[in-house]
Amino acid sequence: MSTTSDAPDLARALAAEALGTALLVAGVVGSGIMAQGLTHDTALMLLCNTVATACLLVVLILVFAPLSGAHFNPAVTLALAARDGTTRGRVLSYIAAQIAGGVVGTVTAHAMYALPLLAPGATARHGSAQLLSEAVAAFGLVLMIFALRPRGATIVAAAVGLYIAAAYWFTASTSFANPAVTIARALTPTFAGIRPMDAPAFIAAQLAGAGLAAALAVWLFPARNHT
Repeated sequence: MSTTSDAPDLARALAAEALGTALLVAGVVGSGIMAQGLTHDTALMLLCNTVATACLLVVLILVFAPLSGAHFNPAVTLALAARDGTTRGRVLSYIAAQIAGGVVGTVTAHAMYALPLLAPGATARHGSAQLLSEAVAAFGLVLMIFALRPRGATIVAAAVGLYIAAAYWFTASTSFANPAVTIARALTPTFAGIRPMDAPAFIAAQLAGAGLAAALAVWLFPARNHT
C-alpha cells in the first residue's frame, strides 16, 4: 500500500512513463512522417522508422529505468506486475500514464509537421497473419525482458532496441508490440498509423503474447523471476 512518503516516487515514476511513452510515439510517428516526405520507397521508409524507433528505445530506457523501470508499454507493466505482485492501483496508474503519453506523442509529432493534431488512422492492418505477428512480437519482447532484467538497464536497453529493430522486419505487422503505442498510432493517418477498427484485435494479440511469455519465463528462468 502506498504511503505519503511514497507519493513523490510514484509521481516521478508516472511522469517518467508518460514522458517516455510520449517521446517514443513522437519518434515513431514523426520519423514516419519525415520518411514519407523524403522517399516513396516503402522499404526505405520502414528502415528510417526502424532506426529512429530502436535508437530512441535504447536512450529512453537508459534515462527512465531508474525512475519507473521504463516500461512504456501496458503489456510489459501487466506481465511484470504479475511476477512482482504490484498493486492494482499502481498498475492502472502506469497504464493510464502510458496511454496519455502516447496520445501526447502523436499530437506532438503532428504539431512538428503542421498536421491536424489528431486524425483517425487510415492504414488497414488486419487478418490472422497480422495478429499472429503482434502476438509473436509481444511474446519475444516480454520473454527477453524477463530473461535480461536482472542484468541491469544497460543490457535491457540494448536488447530491446535490437529486438524491436529486428521485429520491424521479421513480423508482418512491423511489430507494434505495445497497446499504448497502438492506441496512439490509431490517431494518425500517416505512415505509422493503424485504422482504429483494427486496434482492438492488435491489442488483444499483444496481451496474449505477453501473457504467454510471462508464464513461460517463470518456468524457463526460475532463479531470475522469483517474487
